Amino acid sequence: MAQFYSAKQRVTTKLRITVTIEDLDPFGQGVARHKGKAMFVSGALPGEQAEVTVIEDKRQYARAKATQIINPSAQREKPRCVHFGVCGGCQQQHAAVELQEASKARALSRLLSQDAPLPVHVDEIISGQSWGYRRRARLGLQWQPKQQRLQMGFRQAASNDLVELKQCTILVPQLEALLQPLHQCLSSLQAVRRLGHIELVLADNGPLMVLRHLDALSAADRVKLERFSHEHQLMCYLADGSDNLQPLGDYAPFYQSFDLRLTFSPQDFIQVNDGVNQQMVAKAIEWLDLQPEDRVLDLFCGMGNFTLPIGKFVQNAVGVEGVAALVQQAAYNAELNNLKNVRFFQHNLEEDVARQPWAAQGFNKVLLDPARAGAAGVMSHIVKLAPQRVVYVSCNPTTLARDSQALLSAGYHLERVAMLDMFPHTSHLESMVLFSKA
Repeated sequence: MAQFYSAKQRVTTKLRITVTIEDLDPFGQGVARHKGKAMFVSGALPGEQAEVTVIEDKRQYARAKATQIINPSAQREKPRCVHFGVCGGCQQQHAAVELQEASKARALSRLLSQDAPLPVHVDEIISGQSWGYRRRARLGLQWQPKQQRLQMGFRQAASNDLVELKQCTILVPQLEALLQPLHQCLSSLQAVRRLGHIELVLADNGPLMVLRHLDALSAADRVKLERFSHEHQLMCYLADGSDNLQPLGDYAPFYQSFDLRLTFSPQDFIQVNDGVNQQMVAKAIEWLDLQPEDRVLDLFCGMGNFTLPIGKFVQNAVGVEGVAALVQQAAYNAELNNLKNVRFFQHNLEEDVARQPWAAQGFNKVLLDPARAGAAGVMSHIVKLAPQRVVYVSCNPTTLARDSQALLSAGYHLERVAMLDMFPHTSHLESMVLFSKA
């Protein structure tokens, strides 16, 4: 006789406990200790006692979510954005900016100290406006067939779903003011169901938008977009999926740096936080102690954010970058600003550089600003150059710590460390360090 068994639904009960938060990690999570291991608690701040629900329990650490704060910290703040906690853009609006900066500085110090002969201390924090600072943003567009409406916004935390933006308190005000009228304009297009995403950038001569669309736009849609761009004094570019942008006018976006005019394409990388970027460039120039006879090499130079200002002070400056379009833009800006002592070269800096024409030149000072993967491929070449000073600008403290070992092993000293608060209220940790040869 056959017997049939119905499987019982497995019931799991999440552990609820009370912990005391001791620290804040760079990702905005409170750090507590429970049963001898670290517990990372979202929504909790140092000094707070919190009731938490454990959501992940590993051998070496656990993760939890605060369900009740028993004694709120004096450094707890009310988030300014109505989307905080759902939107994946910000993680730390509930913490005072001073606490955010201090926690990132401690994390940077810990990471750089791990393999260093002596403890490494952060000498300074370079910061700017903590709200309304972001001059570049990419927003997703999704047509919702059930609601028959267009969604526009950032991704939710740990999800591909969009948070439909009503505001964004970290966007520069000129871009935030565009959000609602832009949504209305895009919703009225015939191609509303076939839109990809938009990119907003604030140049010094006004805002610009790139609209990525999946199908060709009708004449009526183009007229609407042109009218919107005129009404809002917006530089508007169309992108149909190819690398080519079609401007709806004669545009030349630019930003100023050290009295230089740096023109750029909407596709070019520019630093999101202009205020901190200006301070960062000035600090690099100060740390390099530039002299008229210096020969400076700038690796991972992008469109010359550092190279061009450096060129104003030295005998010659060379920038090397892997992206051809950025090299072309940098060379154009050198000519535009009459910097005849600045040259740019294209090369993939993850590959061997020994046979490159610029590599045979002598340089007495070096700056590098690599992507998150770091600069492992060029550290040995920098050591061979034996420059007097090296400034390393980093968006990843882990690869910065790794690459630093090549210089420390070659007899360089870590002279200065700065934490760059380029992205307040987020988990991004940027920094710059100075090495000198004894």
